[in-house]
Amino acid sequence: MTSRRVPAPLMDAVLVGVALLDVWVNVTVAEPLRLGFALAAAFALALRRRVPLLVFLIALPAVALNDAIFAGLAALYTLASLSRRRILLVGCALAFTVCDMISLPSPELDLTKAATLITLGYTAATAAAPVFLGQLVQTRRDLSLRLVEISEARDHERLLTTQTVLAKERAQLAREMHDVVSHQVSLIAVRAGALQVGTRDPEIKEAAATIRRLSVQTLDELRHMVGVLRASGGRPAELTPQPSMADLQRLVDGSGIQAELHTDLSPSAEPRPAPGGDAAAPGPADGPQTPDGLPPTVQRAVYRTVQEALTNVRKHAPGATALVRVRRCGGAVRVTVTNTAPTRPALPLPSAHYGLVSLRQRAELLGGTVDSGPTADGGYELRLELPAQGRA
Repeated sequence: MTSRRVPAPLMDAVLVGVALLDVWVNVTVAEPLRLGFALAAAFALALRRRVPLLVFLIALPAVALNDAIFAGLAALYTLASLSRRRILLVGCALAFTVCDMISLPSPELDLTKAATLITLGYTAATAAAPVFLGQLVQTRRDLSLRLVEISEARDHERLLTTQTVLAKERAQLAREMHDVVSHQVSLIAVRAGALQVGTRDPEIKEAAATIRRLSVQTLDELRHMVGVLRASGGRPAELTPQPSMADLQRLVDGSGIQAELHTDLSPSAEPRPAPGGDAAAPGPADGPQTPDGLPPTVQRAVYRTVQEALTNVRKHAPGATALVRVRRCGGAVRVTVTNTAPTRPALPLPSAHYGLVSLRQRAELLGGTVDSGPTADGGYELRLELPAQGRA
């Protein structure tokens, strides 16, 4: 259960009210001097948090002149809860004790009498009580702050431990990628180069050249990725020179399948009505266009979506052709990758089935959507829609 603290203005008002009640009980109107000092001490409690020592000094005459000592006790408690000067607090407690023992105009301070000693002890205990209570409250407040600091320090230590573990995992992953993946891809590139040189068949030579080029490109990107993993949270580094929509044509040409790219990136482009129907027909222009005004994150998402779609066509629909449409409709960028039905059975290649999941996550981060599904002719279509300005 959490305790609710009383608002400071309300607490001050309550203390002033109790002090006035104490004055009303112990001081009469026939004693204007004592009444004036008592009222001054009561109303001074409203300033006890700002100037606690001054409020205590104002309350001392009232303690010395009459029995209305509540204002003095409240002022002494406030001073003890806010001040760390122990000598000052001891002096204030002694001053309160002396003032409370004085009975003007005829003080009786005969320390040889047992009654006087008992009264002195009781008065000293009365003065010490608010000092100890104020110091206890101050200690509790300090402990609460210390606990908060300890909790923050533990959270920071936990974060550092997590980062250390992640750094070790990244370093291990970098070693595995370098030792296993790089070795295998290098062998593929070497074998493809040897096949390209040793064969006379133009188709095989072209296929070997494509395999070698893709292997070299993969090694280059893998080298950048291994460098980032080995950095382990050091200086920020890019995974690789990030692709943009200007690289789409090169991606389509090097996809290894028969594919076409149609783009229309004009900011004012709108879909034109299809002849004989209400559906919107794309009006792209053949060939790549400059993606002016599109954020790098949007361009990268478009590139990765087309890359994943062409990879899936190559893996799951051998012999199929693909059509890539990229157009800008008002405030949105729409991408569709459509492939025909496969003409050959697909090879059993390993797959983690994370490609479309990653594309959907990337699109959602940018405020867009990704959906896909089969077409009527047995092919497949992947659709991406993103805000033209992305989302932070």
